[in-house]
Amino acid sequence: MLAAMTTFASRLTRQPLPYEPDAAVDVAASFADLDPALAGLLGATAGCSPYLRGLMVREGAWLREALSQAPEAALDGILDPLGDLPLAALGDGLRIAKRRTALLTALADLGGVWPLETVTSALTRLADRATDLALKRLVADEIRRGKLPGATTEDAETAGGMVALAMGKMGAGELNYSSDIDLVCLFDETRYPGQQQEARAAFIRVTRRMTALLSDLTAEGYVFRTDLRLRPDAAVTPVCLSMAAAESYYESVGRTWERAAYIKARPCGGDLAAGERFLKALVPFVWRKHLDFVAIQDAHDMRLRIRDHRGLHGPVVIEGHDMKLGVGGIREIEFFTQTRQLIAGGRDPGLRDRTTVGGLRALSAAGWIPADVTEELIDHYRAHREVEHRLQMVQDAQTHTMPTSAEGVDRIAAFCGRTPEAFRTLLRDRLERVDRLTEGFFAPGAAEKGPELSARARDIVEGWASYPAFRSQRAVEIFRRLRPQILKSLARAANPDEALAAFDGFLGGLPAGVQIFALFDANPPLVDLIADICATSPKLARYLSRNASVLDAVIGGGFFTHWPGTPALVRELTDRLAELPDYERKLDAARRWMKEWHFRVGVHHLRGLIDAFEAAKEYADLAEAVVVALWPVVCEEFARKHGPQPGRGAVVLGMGSLGAGRLNAGSDLDLIVIHDAQGQEESEGPRPLGARPYFARLTQAMVTALTAPMAEGRLYEVDMRLRPSGRQGPVATALASFRSYQREEAWTWEHLALTRARPLAGNPDLAGEIEALRREILSEKAVAARVLPDVADMRRRLAEAKPPGGPWEAKNGAGRLMDVELLAETAALLAGDPARRVEQQLRAGVRSGFLTAACEADLLAAYRLCWRLQAGSRLLSEGTLDFENLGEGGRAFLLREVEAPDAEALLARLQERVTAAAARIDARLGPETGTEEGEGDRAAG
Repeated sequence: MLAAMTTFASRLTRQPLPYEPDAAVDVAASFADLDPALAGLLGATAGCSPYLRGLMVREGAWLREALSQAPEAALDGILDPLGDLPLAALGDGLRIAKRRTALLTALADLGGVWPLETVTSALTRLADRATDLALKRLVADEIRRGKLPGATTEDAETAGGMVALAMGKMGAGELNYSSDIDLVCLFDETRYPGQQQEARAAFIRVTRRMTALLSDLTAEGYVFRTDLRLRPDAAVTPVCLSMAAAESYYESVGRTWERAAYIKARPCGGDLAAGERFLKALVPFVWRKHLDFVAIQDAHDMRLRIRDHRGLHGPVVIEGHDMKLGVGGIREIEFFTQTRQLIAGGRDPGLRDRTTVGGLRALSAAGWIPADVTEELIDHYRAHREVEHRLQMVQDAQTHTMPTSAEGVDRIAAFCGRTPEAFRTLLRDRLERVDRLTEGFFAPGAAEKGPELSARARDIVEGWASYPAFRSQRAVEIFRRLRPQILKSLARAANPDEALAAFDGFLGGLPAGVQIFALFDANPPLVDLIADICATSPKLARYLSRNASVLDAVIGGGFFTHWPGTPALVRELTDRLAELPDYERKLDAARRWMKEWHFRVGVHHLRGLIDAFEAAKEYADLAEAVVVALWPVVCEEFARKHGPQPGRGAVVLGMGSLGAGRLNAGSDLDLIVIHDAQGQEESEGPRPLGARPYFARLTQAMVTALTAPMAEGRLYEVDMRLRPSGRQGPVATALASFRSYQREEAWTWEHLALTRARPLAGNPDLAGEIEALRREILSEKAVAARVLPDVADMRRRLAEAKPPGGPWEAKNGAGRLMDVELLAETAALLAGDPARRVEQQLRAGVRSGFLTAACEADLLAAYRLCWRLQAGSRLLSEGTLDFENLGEGGRAFLLREVEAPDAEALLARLQERVTAAAARIDARLGPETGTEEGEGDRAAG
């Protein structure tokens, strides 16, 4: 308390030596009105740091007032008013606060007013304040715009359940002078039951906006460079994820370095209580109950990798030495401390101190480190951190590296208040002493050669030499380097034997190995990705062996970014096709492009970055983009021979699941084509065609463009049986014929199909007229006395034609996907409602009185569970779901997708929900009376 009441000048104990005397004299003279000791400190500081000299000029008036107080009061005066700033003013306000805090803490540090821990604590206080205010203001803005489901203005005080965890030096309160802030952003998903995806999307936006608010350089400067890469599996996860997802990751695949990172983790912004609950749940991951000596080898390997990557081996040379990562540097002391904490902290909670100095003292008190070694390391640590701060103060640079010139080193020596010779001698002695104190602890063991293999595994591995991928010596040489890492990655799978067998299938399917192995060699994370795929989805692994080129997209930089949406996908594919002059090359390029995006959706779903419903939308967006971008290419190629489309041309409609915007990994495309020649009898081109044959052949050309097997495979299977008169009708239908058919001839099942029809590509005016006609017909045909008996009979025929394939069946059978979809379409038809998706169709049924809210709830519960099972199983295998034969990784994926603890619980839930849904459907459709010849057969088809 006494220190807080005394003035800045009264507490000065040291100052730098001015490296640029003239600058020092000028600045001291400009502050001659201050206490001479303060003016001397300001001058000496300005003589060493151009950056701080500039801040003194810019903030002169504020600085005079600040230095007249105790530094603690001056810091409060910077930080406290920030809470009154609205969002629009927060960015500039934080930037002004940042430069004032930087100047104040620098002078308190250089003048010996504050010890190291107080300096780093002050910098961390600013980071905490900035993060907390940014999160709360941005979440409040999401709530104001109605983007955070169910949240009220009061929820902004806890950031709607979102929390930022401070990691690394920020978490420990040890930020350096020009530090990044490492954050992990999470949200409490329990606050958003049934609405987690909408909430996650809002919190991802908040995180991105927060990063920009803090990191962007403006006329007022920047606040903090923000690094989000310490989150779980950062290469593939969104910037903000649920606490449940993060906890699941750490429990299953968390690594030693992540455990070390969480020693320092601390909630710093947003919902601090939720953050504390999350960290409490993570205690078993970070702090193992047994003495964890494996952490020593992991930490040693990490040190060596850092040194190898940065070329930091060899004797200490002052010029260019890395004070953080180099020999005897700061990181050596941190690793030395954290590794011991990991070894023993599970049994001794007293060792779980976030700070480096506190951790060393706790270890010493517990007998893990001799007291004299502890105090010596603390002394070296503090001295290293002060040198690091002065390196950064010169130009506000994010650096830990000594200058490479003698003059540069001399400046740092002066900044530290020492002559060059004394500084060099002392620094070299400290670095070499830290190296000696820490190196013995990290003595490496035997080099790892990969896991021991069982006899069956050895047989598989030995058989690889005969595969086509190993025909060239170059492939063999590259793979020899990769093999230990591959086997180690596979050994981490839930069932290593299953993963190895799937990887064997992947290798066996490769036509050649050099390119793919070289890709793995240059991008080691790909090996882990392949291992994950093999451990979960042998089907996707086989797909990858036939389409290995899709991995190019993984290393292209955007593979794990947010989903772009249909318009952006259409633009991207259109631009790519426009670059190619040849029609067949366009079709091949479309195939390759689609497969890259299709693979991306599958990987994101497999890794839990998106769920089955997000994947369904993305697959549908992708299919729509292909149709929209490819249709004009096909039309242009066709017009080259036969002239432009007669009249208003044609429109491609998506039907079924495509029309509803919800596909799975194996879906085909239901399409129909409607045209309007407006009385034009034939086309005008080199080889004219009559209007009907023109559109029929154009439609066939489009189907061929989508389905033909080419060098890059095929795009999609296409089903056109939902057109008027099914297989017997023309492949393209005139608008007038379509109108009269729907009103006079169509069967009830065709009107049901119309509930999900959606124009995708073609003439916009014609598309609008078709949509208007669709809505008219739905209203006209909403006759319950006719519809309900027809649907009941249709349901009976479907049940006979497609019975359930077993207890795990999700698609066919009473109360399952097709059954619920049938009732949803019926509800939309009876309500004359244009809704296309199951959820909106059922809601229309409630509004019309056809369904009750309780009925809707039971149907949706069954539908959602069945969709998750169906979509997940189609990613893993072909045909009906056989849970027991999926493999351990596949079963774990499905259980995670549906949030079930085990297979028995999932099966019980499935039976319970489909039984309830079937009862609801039985009650709505009534007795199976009335039929129209052929309708059940065609509906079943």
